[in-house]
Amino acid sequence: MKRTQIKRRPLADSVLHSLEPEAKSYQEKDSYGLYLRVKPSGTKSWLFRYKKPSGQWGWKGLGGFPAVSGKLARQKAQEWQKTLSDGESIEVDTGIQESVTTFEVAAENWFQRKIDIGRAKDSILQYRRYLDMDIYAVIPRETPLDQITRLMCAQVQARLESRKVLSMAEKVRRWLNQILSLAVGQGLCEVNPASELKHIAQEKPKTVHHPHLLEPELPGFLQALRGSRSKRLTLIMTRLVLRTACRPGMARFSEWQEFDLDSGWWLIPGHKMKTGEPHSIPLSRQTLEELHELKELTGRNKWLFPGYGAVHPVMSENTINKCLSMIGYKGKLVGHGSRHTASTLLNEHEWDDRLVEAQLAHKVKGTKGVYNKAKYNAIRQGMMSWYADYLDYLEFGGDIPKKPD
Repeated sequence: MKRTQIKRRPLADSVLHSLEPEAKSYQEKDSYGLYLRVKPSGTKSWLFRYKKPSGQWGWKGLGGFPAVSGKLARQKAQEWQKTLSDGESIEVDTGIQESVTTFEVAAENWFQRKIDIGRAKDSILQYRRYLDMDIYAVIPRETPLDQITRLMCAQVQARLESRKVLSMAEKVRRWLNQILSLAVGQGLCEVNPASELKHIAQEKPKTVHHPHLLEPELPGFLQALRGSRSKRLTLIMTRLVLRTACRPGMARFSEWQEFDLDSGWWLIPGHKMKTGEPHSIPLSRQTLEELHELKELTGRNKWLFPGYGAVHPVMSENTINKCLSMIGYKGKLVGHGSRHTASTLLNEHEWDDRLVEAQLAHKVKGTKGVYNKAKYNAIRQGMMSWYADYLDYLEFGGDIPKKPD
């Protein structure tokens, strides 16, 4: 991007990466005393502007970007500002060595890129948790990139495998590979020691799908849920997941501003979605009735299902599963399993698979997914109204609902 397009400071990492060179070198202000220099060759580096004891202004280098991230440069600039305000000199202290790039620089650069491309909030939290808890625990932040060994990378993988979280070990292995591959591509190091970890990974057991129910089991379950002693908010959230086939996390973190109760749609922004793309969910008559009731209870809150205090802004991730366990369905159904239930029932009743996949917000792979951006909103609205009516039929009996024309 051109520097005339910059809208805010400090400069976001996406801006730092995309700033275009010009015919002459230029300095672009990032924050107080800190500037990014961009050379005609495209090389970028950090400069700190300060007043010398003589009263003259001077410049001091903090290292090249992206070897030195924006976060690290700002931290060092603040340290130097404090040193100068205390009457001390920064003439000798060179601070950051340009020739050495640490693992933290590479890892945090990768993490920031995940944020910039709009990964879902849950994914970002997961990246952060395992970076801090497992990756940095084996490869210290200050480790120079050229001193990271294959053994270190193997130990990161083994650490997770020892806890028998093999699916998570596979994810972390992939992330570590991405971190070091990105560093190689940026010229920060020459080799990626995490590139062959899959060959020594423990074999994962065959995929076990989330516990879910098939149609013959649904009447008894729905009747048991009707008699549940769980709190009203819990039951509304549980039924919202059942009737819409949304991910439980989407329901937990749902906000009132996402709902248009007049038109009957739940509009989820891309940053909350696993795919990174906005998703729309049609709301059945039954769901709208409960949401209007819920608005009387939590409508003044940001969240539909608020938790308790600042520590827990929304209801616990175990809320739905606990509700299901309390009515005798522990091990038989979990919140996420309702997506399997909906998919199976809708397919068995010969609804178009494209509609079902769109409702589940599954990303279509291959060329078809690249060109087919259809959301089938109008047809899905009819499908999910029929689905809610069919669940009522299974629970209460009566006439079988007809599929819309």
